[in-house]
Amino acid sequence: MIWKTRTRTLDLSSVGAIMGVLNVTPDSFSDGGRWLDVDAAVAHGIALAADGAEIIDVGGESTRPGAEPVAEAEEMRRALPIIKRLAAHGSALISIDTMKPGVAAAAIEAGASIVNDVTGLRDAAMREVVRASGCGAVAMHMRGLPRTMQTAPQYGDVVGEVRDFFRQTLDACLASGIDPMHLAFDPGIGFGKTVAHNATLLRETASLRVAGRPLVLGVSRKSFIGKLLASEAMEDRFWPTVALSSYLRERGADVLRVHDARPNRDALRMTEAILA
Repeated sequence: MIWKTRTRTLDLSSVGAIMGVLNVTPDSFSDGGRWLDVDAAVAHGIALAADGAEIIDVGGESTRPGAEPVAEAEEMRRALPIIKRLAAHGSALISIDTMKPGVAAAAIEAGASIVNDVTGLRDAAMREVVRASGCGAVAMHMRGLPRTMQTAPQYGDVVGEVRDFFRQTLDACLASGIDPMHLAFDPGIGFGKTVAHNATLLRETASLRVAGRPLVLGVSRKSFIGKLLASEAMEDRFWPTVALSSYLRERGADVLRVHDARPNRDALRMTEAILA
């Protein structure tokens, strides 16, 4: 299970990776505004790496349900200074969480090694950025756009439809000249899915894999956890996230995108030790 990025190759054959979330936005669902200051954001990114995050995922545009789009220039203003400083620090791979090819290209020039695209590399221009740069890429499944994705999402077979999307995306990437070893796939938990859809995808994680490529899962602090626990308190989602990290590693997830690196990293290592 090899995942190639622009600057480093990750071997996920026996050890999963933590992708630490670094939102530099005023409106993200769990920590909006907390890391708007560049110095604070960089310090948090370094702390995530020290706590075991192999990847720091920097995002300058919120993709929470109902989020409004952000201008490309503003997204760059928020994200690029942090990417430059974290890349110079060198403690972790840097990922840019964006759906805009221009932002992705600028982030790679600033030092990012991975593009995390919630629109699933549908845009040919984004695929060209990935091909030309040789970066790693995460293609995520999303029904609709963040502003509208939670408006009555429906599927006949959510697992089959997500898996078919991955296969179609793989074909489009191959046709664009992208080395498949640079690709990873994310089913997009909470992106155009109900609680039942999310639970089904988590239960069937192993069946989502296409062409032997890594699976990235992001469940950290998401609202479906609160709905299942009948709690609106964000702090009540901490330990369920850790439990899900262990469960999903056993079910075949290779990269876990989380807000709290150390406890989730420890959950992966313990699960791997038992499975080995």
